[in-house]
Amino acid sequence: IPYEPYLVDLAKQLRKNMTLSEVLLWNQLKNKQMLGFDFDRQKPLDRYIVDFYCKDLQLAIEIDGTSHDGDEQFKLDIKRQKTLELLGVHFLRFDDKDVKKNMTGVLFVIEEWIKKNSDFDKDPALFLRFAQDDNPSQEGIV
Repeated sequence: IPYEPYLVDLAKQLRKNMTLSEVLLWNQLKNKQMLGFDFDRQKPLDRYIVDFYCKDLQLAIEIDGTSHDGDEQFKLDIKRQKTLELLGVHFLRFDDKDVKKNMTGVLFVIEEWIKKNSDFDKDPALFLRFAQDDNPSQEGIV
């Protein structure tokens, strides 16, 4: 999805100043840890920047913290989401507190969305890549 060039510098600044919740979730998404899918953080899309984005799934993940409180910000978030959805982007939104206090639940929702909306279980290469990463070597076990 094309984006406005001026967003590149802003995205770099946002990556350097991530919230605690963003750092915690990024540690679970980076390096293809989420079922073998590649996620970017603070990704420019169109005229906006999303917290996390997987190009292969066209999935944006947003963490809503205190900066998203209030009616005006809520309206802006909905407008942004609807604009990007028209471009084919899917959204998962999580509250900042859920990421901090219920990471297992957040990761479960993401995994289930991926399994339901991708070819994860139909693509042997994806399945095998994840299975190999997920299972420690059995060498030395008698």
